[in-house]
Amino acid sequence: MTNEELKAKRIGVLMGGLSAEREVSLNSGKAVLAALLRQGYQAVGIDVGRDLAQRLGEEKVDIAFVALHGRFGEDGSVQGLLELAGIPYTGSGILASALAIDKIASKVMFASAGLTLAPYQVLRRGQELNLANPLPVVVKPSKEGSSVGVSIVREPGQMAAALAEAFRYDAEILVERFIDGREVQVGILDNRAMGAIEIIPKGEFYDYEAKYTEGGAQHILPARLPSDVYAFVLKEGEKAHAALGCDCYSRVDFLVTESGECYLLEVNTLPGMTDLSLLPEIAGGAGIRFDELVVRILLAASLKI
Repeated sequence: MTNEELKAKRIGVLMGGLSAEREVSLNSGKAVLAALLRQGYQAVGIDVGRDLAQRLGEEKVDIAFVALHGRFGEDGSVQGLLELAGIPYTGSGILASALAIDKIASKVMFASAGLTLAPYQVLRRGQELNLANPLPVVVKPSKEGSSVGVSIVREPGQMAAALAEAFRYDAEILVERFIDGREVQVGILDNRAMGAIEIIPKGEFYDYEAKYTEGGAQHILPARLPSDVYAFVLKEGEKAHAALGCDCYSRVDFLVTESGECYLLEVNTLPGMTDLSLLPEIAGGAGIRFDELVVRILLAASLKI
């Protein structure tokens, strides 16, 4: 579909939603909506609730720009509804979305693709922890984003609270070996890596507050890596994106050690589009302004099945 054809369509920007990342999604959606309106598109913002199917009909939406984060938006749920309604949408399809948000399922796919992962174990509610990895470890819910419910456990006395926090959000959690490395994120657009950014959080790690608070982290673009390691992490980002069957764009998160090992953490199929978000910053470093980024994502909107 061409730009001119898109401008004749009614575009619904889906934002907000029902997850723990609702406020971030509202900010992403507002930024995307403003960019589309600036460029002459017929766009309307839709705060997503359980009446989404009705709202899509009332607003006569032809194409959906999905700016949701977390459950009921990034997990294939909304993508399935849009498929049933026959409404083309941005981002990845049902299966890729469901795989990416499930850290356990995605690790199986990553391992089969030969990507490097930190050793981990899965713990289900009611099971006793038989710690396979030495401390420190990272405890995280299996299906949350934006570091919600994530803790670093350095001492045995911290474990009970970390498990309880993760189990607040999920019945299955991960206990993963802590990797001491640089936090590096690769931005993918049109299924190719645009570049990699390094994050230095002010706190212990790149948690929710660091991600969405001005000054919570230092961003270094491009990431400070030797040229061969930088090129390798870009290729690993593309490989992770492809391993899940993602479409158009994503952000792929790594930890890179001093020796140059690249440990894959996760793929975000609907990365943030706020003023503090990393994908727009990486795109900017590649010479792609925010408004252009939004349009390129929109141009790739389609039905996935």
